[in-house]
Amino acid sequence: MSGHSKWANIRHKKEKADSARGKIFSRLVKEITIAAKLGGGNPDGNPRLRLAIETARAASMPMANIERAVKKGTGELEGVSYEEVTYEGYAPGGVAVLIECLTDNKTRTVADLRHLMSKNNGNLGSANSVLWMFDRKGTITVPRHNVSEDDMMMIALDCGAEDITTGDDFFDITCAAEDLAKVHDALTQKGIHAESSKLTMVPKNTVKVDGKTGEQVLKLIDALEDYDDVQNVYANLEME
Repeated sequence: MSGHSKWANIRHKKEKADSARGKIFSRLVKEITIAAKLGGGNPDGNPRLRLAIETARAASMPMANIERAVKKGTGELEGVSYEEVTYEGYAPGGVAVLIECLTDNKTRTVADLRHLMSKNNGNLGSANSVLWMFDRKGTITVPRHNVSEDDMMMIALDCGAEDITTGDDFFDITCAAEDLAKVHDALTQKGIHAESSKLTMVPKNTVKVDGKTGEQVLKLIDALEDYDDVQNVYANLEME
């Protein structure tokens, strides 16, 4: 088991700040739309869509917004056609960065990302330059309300999880990407309700940074996450 992660605490605080600024709704709408486009509008037969809808509901997104996003994805309503694309690069200190985007114009997006990386002491790399440093996994975030760390570990492992990281206010449960929906449902059946469930990229190894370099890395990640076409930013970052 991975134990306690200070970087995980920083990441969750950043996610809460994003939610407070309203950026989370825009990203969830895009995720619901692309999930419906790729797998159909019925969440019972589309695990990615079901998890996206559950995450949106947990974020208090109105059902009308969710239904509209689904219909845009299935073509029942006119909307922007998004394409999934992942960019790779390096942040200061040799930290590897993956940037997942949903965009309607790849030419614009790559030009803007190259500018953001350069402006913040990073550089955009070629395809597969850092992707090999990460594994795709499922991650389920569970608030620490009324569940001890020992109990959570036992329950998570029993449900098919591979790993668990403990933060100040949450547990991050990691599982195989193909088992995400199954593990999520198993936790729910045991009375453990997730704050979010999503596919993520987990670094195989981390790069430790601190001081000024750590500040530069966080500044770059903030700049990337503020860009409208960016859905997720992953880094093999280890810091206090």
